[in-house]
Amino acid sequence: MRKLVLMMSLSLDGYMEGPNREIDWHFVDDELHTHFNDVLRDMGAFLEGRVTYQLMADYWPTADQDPAASRVTTDFAAIWRTMPKLVFSRTLQHADAHTTIVRDVVVEDIEALKAQDGGDLALGGADLAAEFMRHDLIDEYRLYIHPVVIGAGKRLFPQSDVMSPTALRLIETRTFGNGVVLMRHGRN
Repeated sequence: MRKLVLMMSLSLDGYMEGPNREIDWHFVDDELHTHFNDVLRDMGAFLEGRVTYQLMADYWPTADQDPAASRVTTDFAAIWRTMPKLVFSRTLQHADAHTTIVRDVVVEDIEALKAQDGGDLALGGADLAAEFMRHDLIDEYRLYIHPVVIGAGKRLFPQSDVMSPTALRLIETRTFGNGVVLMRHGRN
């Protein structure tokens, strides 16, 4: 059975983006980007919300055509372009190749997807992650804590009255040369 893995970069004070959706404070250097590529290359699919999908679709399909693109950039462009993607959106009408639009998070459908053969499923997008958390569908959290305090923005973990505590176990920690710390937790 494959796992549903939430991968998200966060500021030290818990924000995944600034108040105007800025992510320019991310410390993504070649070492960290290579790590992302190595992890994501083996995934079976990307599950994304509309905002995350459109942000990615605006850049990655042709990122490797820039003559100044680094090796890690061209590597990820190929990974993103060929990876099957499920985009959860009630408004998106069209998506590019290897992409399926899904209107709602249906627990039984996600459980069936997890039961299929193939690589793990990479979950991206704060709103979508909150919906998956509400349904207790996330098997692993890979949080990349960046050494910056931004003070305001969108939190990954919204306050909720419907979620109950989820006990996790520490699987791995790793510190990258740029000061980013991976905290990887799985279900008990």
